[in-house]
Amino acid sequence: MSKHGRVLVAMSGGIDSTVAAMLLHEQGYEVVGITMKTWDYANSGGAKKETGCCSLDSINDARTVAVKMGFHHFILDIRNEFGDSVIDNFVEEYLAGRTPNPCVLCNTHIKWEALLKRADALDCPFIATGHYARVGELEGRKYISRAKDTSKDQSYVLWGLSQACLERTLFPLSELVKPEVRTLAAERGYEELAKKAESYEICFVPDNDYRGFLKRKRPELESALKGGLYVDQDGKVLGTHEGYPFYTIGQRKGLGVHLGQPMFVTDIQPDQNIVVLGHEDDLQRSGMRVYKTNWQKKEEPQSMECIVKIRYRDPGTWGILDSGPNHSANVLFHVPAKSITPGQSAVFYEGDDVVGGGIIQSGYTFDPSE
Repeated sequence: MSKHGRVLVAMSGGIDSTVAAMLLHEQGYEVVGITMKTWDYANSGGAKKETGCCSLDSINDARTVAVKMGFHHFILDIRNEFGDSVIDNFVEEYLAGRTPNPCVLCNTHIKWEALLKRADALDCPFIATGHYARVGELEGRKYISRAKDTSKDQSYVLWGLSQACLERTLFPLSELVKPEVRTLAAERGYEELAKKAESYEICFVPDNDYRGFLKRKRPELESALKGGLYVDQDGKVLGTHEGYPFYTIGQRKGLGVHLGQPMFVTDIQPDQNIVVLGHEDDLQRSGMRVYKTNWQKKEEPQSMECIVKIRYRDPGTWGILDSGPNHSANVLFHVPAKSITPGQSAVFYEGDDVVGGGIIQSGYTFDPSE
């Protein structure tokens, strides 16, 4: 009988999830490995060779590790659920003029839900992943907190996890930095895995060409939307673009127009197929509205000062957070934030701890004189 009970470990075939399973196994847990097949590369239509967490090689790598360590391993096919919830949402968000973050949606509504469902079927009290994050607890509430390795910290993409998910989640890599993880793998005979390159692309867009992906999924877009207008902040026409879904707030490169000075996408108006261009200063916003909020450390903060991250690599900006009705929130920044992008996640931190998060609905400029 195991010392700590049974744990279901999500194994992608990569180094992080492999070392997570290895550590739990060495700590005395009864490990059960599971690899989730989330998408078919053939259906993406890209030109790049199949790679990443859903490739046959990665699935075989995960199974090989499980066999070597002596624990059970299963493959879970969730392609239908993933496609309906994540890929369809990805396409529809761009069509709405927003820029989605599919990893957040996948973690919140697909991976954890699938893991918990299978954990219950296999009588596993715990689930575990190779994410770099911590789980904290305060006054009976569980919350995500930043990992020791701040350069790899993934707390930003885990704000949507519910209390029920957090109650059962283990993060074995929370107190390790990446070089230590590679050393642990190499010391235990996984030298090739320790050298394995990491992928930072969206898993179902492995060539990192989201425009091409959208065109393959919705081929009518290219002809229907091509020739939309670029306008400046005052509505003056500056040129034509390829279609509003193919642009994102803050974008400077790939605009296809030359105006003698750097110009940035500052707004997208899908109803009119208009992309607004401006100078870098025009990207500054003093506040933003957020919807689809989920609260972790605090049940629902009425008003508090916190650090707000508006993208994964964002160091964060101080602001005042006020929760609102219907899972909404409002943020007023102490200093303006740049390139607030509808569709991306806003995550609210108290120190290293995730208070909660939500999806950015819009940014705005506050005039104190009004």
